[in-house]
Amino acid sequence: MKYIDEFNDPDLARRLLDEIRATVTRPWALMEVCGGQTHSIIRHGIDQLLPDDVELIHGPGCPVCVTPLEMIDKALEIASRPEVIFCSFGDMLRVPGTDRDLFRVKGEGADVRVVYSPLDALRLARRYPDREVVFFAIGFETTAPANAMAVHQARRLGIDNFSLLVSHVRVPPAVEAIMTAPACRVQGFLAAGHVCSVMGTAEYPDLAERHRVPIVVTGFEPLDILEGIRLAVHQLERGEHRVENAYARAVREEGNPAALRMIEEVFEVTDRSWRGIGSIPASGWRLADAYRAFDAEHRFDVTGIRTEELAVCRSGEVLQGLIKPTECPAFGIDCTPRTPLGATMVSSEGACAAYYLYRRMDGPAPQGSRVPQEEMNPVG
Repeated sequence: MKYIDEFNDPDLARRLLDEIRATVTRPWALMEVCGGQTHSIIRHGIDQLLPDDVELIHGPGCPVCVTPLEMIDKALEIASRPEVIFCSFGDMLRVPGTDRDLFRVKGEGADVRVVYSPLDALRLARRYPDREVVFFAIGFETTAPANAMAVHQARRLGIDNFSLLVSHVRVPPAVEAIMTAPACRVQGFLAAGHVCSVMGTAEYPDLAERHRVPIVVTGFEPLDILEGIRLAVHQLERGEHRVENAYARAVREEGNPAALRMIEEVFEVTDRSWRGIGSIPASGWRLADAYRAFDAEHRFDVTGIRTEELAVCRSGEVLQGLIKPTECPAFGIDCTPRTPLGATMVSSEGACAAYYLYRRMDGPAPQGSRVPQEEMNPVG
């Protein structure tokens, strides 16, 4: 994109909102799948500008938020070992484990480093051949190609002191789980454009048909989201349920063939636990047999760790779209970006962090909530 301002044009936004208002004749509930879309919606007040009959439900599309507690505890156990250089993206360092986080482990003397690419971690492994370098490979389909390339390169170059702690999750099985949940109210989806830029749209038509819901692939700027809502509402009003691509500047039906080939070579589909939600069949990736030697879970023998979430934290219900962040009694009081109880308050894409950052403190949350100015920037 050369002209990003075009996708923030207030006049075009008003026209899209007018068309949505003119189209809606009954209540509809749409779920935006991606946490990046959630932040854009809350930041620009899109949900407050829509007609009352259009409700936006925040989905589980934040990879930091859905990384299970037991995987965080495995990361903490590995990072604590003196022979390890543990590498991660910055937004994982404040995600709470059972009793601490990676920041605390780093403060206790562990060698925990923030990197901007898995290839940065691979370079560290080449620089320090006497240390074990572990990269925390989390994310949806978007980050999978780069993580796959890193371990592919490690095997090709014979770098045997490099490994991945893999916690990759896949979006379509999550959509299936949401639609089959007893309390589901979702009638249409705004699909994540960056995921579809890698994977394409081939997995979505069957979901749309079986569950009779429109699925609109949508970008992240205000006009992207409003156009996605407009198309979804048009389908719902007409009784249609198909896949539409409103992000054609980045998404092709076939996805990115080179990225797909790399994922297929390095990973294989597996069941995966989602934090606050539970196990979803075929919803993740793990390293394929040919690359199993680079699996940090097995290399450091941490496969047996089991944990339980804090009962006071209702982030699982937030991730499933069952409640808004302000409906959690801990929101803004016991749970803040500085003292997070759940990952949804930590991640730069978490719904709780979005509500806190943009002062969406009104709602059913208890009285007495405070937003100190110094806490207005959640860790990203």
